[in-house]
Amino acid sequence: MHYVKRFFPSLSSLLYIFPLKASAEAYVPTSPPCTTDSCKHGYRPLPRGRRRSLSPPSPPPPWLSPQVDLPPSLTPGPSRLPIIGALPLVGAKAHANLARLAKRYGPIMFLRLGSHGCVVASNADAARAFLKTHDAQFANRPDPLSARDVSYQRQDLVMADYNPTWKLLRKVCSLHMLGGKAFAGWAAVRRDEFGRMIRSMHGLATKGEPVVLSDVLVRAGEHPRHGPVFDTHGEESNKFKNIVLDMLTGGAQFNIGDFFPSIAWMDLQGIQAKMRSVHVRFDAMLTKLLQEHEASKKERQGRPDFIDKLMENRVTEDGQTITDVNIKALISDLFTAGTDTSAVTVEWAMAEMLRNPAILKRAQAEADAVVGRDRLLEESDLPKLAYLQAVCKEALRLHPSTPLSLPHFSYEECEVDGYRIPSNSRLLGPEGVGGPAGVRLDRFVAGGEGAKYDPHGNDFEFIPFGAGRRICSGKLTGMVFVQYMLGALVHSFDWRLPDGEEELDMEEKQVDHFQGRAS
Repeated sequence: MHYVKRFFPSLSSLLYIFPLKASAEAYVPTSPPCTTDSCKHGYRPLPRGRRRSLSPPSPPPPWLSPQVDLPPSLTPGPSRLPIIGALPLVGAKAHANLARLAKRYGPIMFLRLGSHGCVVASNADAARAFLKTHDAQFANRPDPLSARDVSYQRQDLVMADYNPTWKLLRKVCSLHMLGGKAFAGWAAVRRDEFGRMIRSMHGLATKGEPVVLSDVLVRAGEHPRHGPVFDTHGEESNKFKNIVLDMLTGGAQFNIGDFFPSIAWMDLQGIQAKMRSVHVRFDAMLTKLLQEHEASKKERQGRPDFIDKLMENRVTEDGQTITDVNIKALISDLFTAGTDTSAVTVEWAMAEMLRNPAILKRAQAEADAVVGRDRLLEESDLPKLAYLQAVCKEALRLHPSTPLSLPHFSYEECEVDGYRIPSNSRLLGPEGVGGPAGVRLDRFVAGGEGAKYDPHGNDFEFIPFGAGRRICSGKLTGMVFVQYMLGALVHSFDWRLPDGEEELDMEEKQVDHFQGRAS
């Protein structure tokens, strides 16, 4: 309440004189006041004929008590300013600021962000309480304005609430695209694309030209992700990429309407209009591609892609149907989710190894021992590269591509670890292992405390892809991509900074406000 005391120095005394109604009601006796010396309720006896009514005082006007709506047993958290709440305390680097606040207020913390309540789970036990014990309660999603159009009014996999349609889309994706067996079926596509990446980089290195690693990694990851859905080439491919980039950029912007729904219709920043325009372009191109895809169906006989399988299984045995809108929304998810997250993680890992040459040399020595020098690293080599896996996990811990998981949402009030969580609350949870900054690979190598950690949501000390019902559908894809790309780069090349550069800029630049790319 220090903000309140600063601007309204007499407000605290007013609040003392006029207690909250909820506090007064707690002292209303359940039976008439005692009039004998053996009073059981602790009230002072009064002579007969002078009995007085003990009714609670009237509550103060709402403007005198900015926290009158919060229940007394609510989770601890910082004081909030009127109207805007604790938004100034969160700022641009939300994950870092929330971690700082959690050190003061505890692992389960409540903040009022504009008009919305938000609970933050900041350690493994808190994450387990929300995403395992109360997983079903928090399996829904909030409804951000910037995602409303591009998700086809939440008819997709990422932004939809936990409902039968979502379960069907998740099942189809796992069975035909992202699950273990389906993912293994696209191994040849990944091998060809990553081999093309290495040959392209080798050509640049031979000429003595520097490599812009971020561009190379994003391009290398596009076709293995998108090709199994349907292939695009040439000018159409570039148009599609530009639209996807516009969708990602718009979705990452801070939209004031998300925190103040009463003024959302005004679209003060113009973000909703821009996203609506992007959606119209995306939908028109997607409709055209689907029509061409249907016309060329005979050419793919014997080698169906994901869309073919989706069309064949759009009506289930129990009568559920995947609509055309669901299909478009699902394709939107598959083309945007994970587009740059794997590339960002690999780039951070390479940066850390350039800062720590001993780590790079050890990773190269391991790759040489397992793979040799007469062939390229392949996906089947990854399980044998324990040190490389530790490097990837440490990169995900230090530099998670989405430090805050996509918000969960609870429509109903519930109690978690003795705290009462209000209805319509959002849930944020940092993804990764806590601990000191700086590279500590001994954490994940054999014998380290994190060696046993499974990154696929079973160990809440390390959940880079989330956990529970809404764990990222592409967790297997993401982990394999990171290990495969990083392993290929480490095994195939020696690395150094460009001439004239001695230090890397390791400052994180957070642009994603309470958004993420998961499902």
